[in-house]
Amino acid sequence: MQVTQTGSDSNTHVLIVDSDPQVVRIILAALARRAVSGAVADDQHKALAWADQRPWRLMLINPEFARKFNDSGPRQVISRARLRNPELPVVAILENNADAADHNAAPNDYADVLAKPLSPEAVDMLLDTFTPNHQTQALARSDGRYRIVGCSRLLERTVQLARKAAPTSAPVLITGESGTGKELIAQLIHAESRRAAGPFVKVNCAALNDALLESELFGHEKGAFTGAGRTHRGRFERAHGGTLLLDEITETQPAFQAKLLRVLEQMQFERVGGAEDIEVNVRIVSTTNTAVLDQVRQNCFRADLYYRLAAVTLHVPPLRNRREDVVPLVWLFVNQFAHETARRITAIDTATLKMFQTCDWPGNVRQLRNAVRTALIFGEGQVLSLADVPWVIEQLQPPRSAEFVDRTDDDDAPLCELERRAILAAMRRHGGNKTQAAKVLGITDRTLREKMKRYQNRIQPAAQA
Repeated sequence: MQVTQTGSDSNTHVLIVDSDPQVVRIILAALARRAVSGAVADDQHKALAWADQRPWRLMLINPEFARKFNDSGPRQVISRARLRNPELPVVAILENNADAADHNAAPNDYADVLAKPLSPEAVDMLLDTFTPNHQTQALARSDGRYRIVGCSRLLERTVQLARKAAPTSAPVLITGESGTGKELIAQLIHAESRRAAGPFVKVNCAALNDALLESELFGHEKGAFTGAGRTHRGRFERAHGGTLLLDEITETQPAFQAKLLRVLEQMQFERVGGAEDIEVNVRIVSTTNTAVLDQVRQNCFRADLYYRLAAVTLHVPPLRNRREDVVPLVWLFVNQFAHETARRITAIDTATLKMFQTCDWPGNVRQLRNAVRTALIFGEGQVLSLADVPWVIEQLQPPRSAEFVDRTDDDDAPLCELERRAILAAMRRHGGNKTQAAKVLGITDRTLREKMKRYQNRIQPAAQA
């Protein structure tokens, strides 16, 4: 699950470093057509200032124009921008086609080139690669702080309930498996609350032991313990007037839970090593990926704290129960990550799409995101396919009983089709050499031979062709 504007990525920002008004006009028009924000730097001061502003998604720079600043002008601007986004793709705007044809005209800093005179078609094709805007169905819109994409009734219901709870000050407990997007629902609640102008502060309770967590939440005075060289304001203080997210709250220990309960009831606490009472006004949102009521019954989680945190309880359903969200999410992740590989994706392989839709996704949206990103990185061409990443296919394969493995009528299953195509492609690339093909596929020669026997009638003739 993720929330974004339909057809655009609200986190997409493009920096243009050039003073040619015609070039700037063509690029800005192309960005406007896809609802992507752009900034123009037409002098050295603006170029360096804009480079520091945010983690840019794409930079288009005229090296000759930037060289007028100084000899290292282009490199200086690019280096400054890459402090915020080290993987920033940079496109060089060159003066003519001859320069663009000369591979030495652009250093390794550049992911691609555009030659003057610019055509709208060339700019559109370049943006399709680095800032794709495949349509995604959005259940909510935001200013870029959170993004939720999906179209299932279950997810829509969760979003509706979150919106109803948002304007209140009621504590909210969000439950759901790891990777379903609980934190995004928490951000939605904050963004649509009356505290939206205040801070949204979060702490991962599972990442810290009780002593560190107490210091992190409540702060500490200088000299409170060894290494406390200065006074530290805790997350509660920093969240004053806003929302505090206690992520994975059930990972805390009962002793700490007792301290937390007192603070939540009084909204008053002391810093570690301090004597002064500090009062705050904070809305609490918590998350857990466990069956919290079972933990309460087993005395692993305090019942009084549970009832204090769970004035409102929301559940984020797992991805396997809302398969309608898979396709929009795939395209969302293509939008987000295609620029990393400079791949212009126009379609999803049929067998890959079928596998995406039928997989149970034990890792939920996080696992789907990783599968799409891996396919983008290691694949080639304009069609997204898992056939290029056979190890991902293995990871997505559900556990199969011996009875299922022995069946002979499963050749048309999505996994088998992807596996067959991956083997066929590897055999073709290596001229039928099984040892080399097995090495590329990440399996042993013996495993490859066994798989080829399974697909004998379909692979061997093609491999020999």
